[in-house]
Amino acid sequence: MKITVCVGSSCHIKGSQQVVEGLQRLIAEHKVENKVELVGAFCMDQCQKGVCVTVDSDFYSVTPETVGSFFETEVMTKF
Repeated sequence: MKITVCVGSSCHIKGSQQVVEGLQRLIAEHKVENKVELVGAFCMDQCQKGVCVTVDSDFYSVTPETVGSFFETEVMTKF
């Protein structure tokens, strides 16, 4: 599974760094490092939807506050 987080300027302002840090922590806590590839991208052309995240090809809008529920519902349910 590949999770891509936009780290472009608009998403950065909306908290992409905190989303990345949250995902790193959750991936480690759930011990799925060997199943999840976490990468960054500079723009996903969805700036108004802000912090843009894809799981494989599915698009999501995630905030630092929703990263935990996003991880549980959109990542962990796929294993």
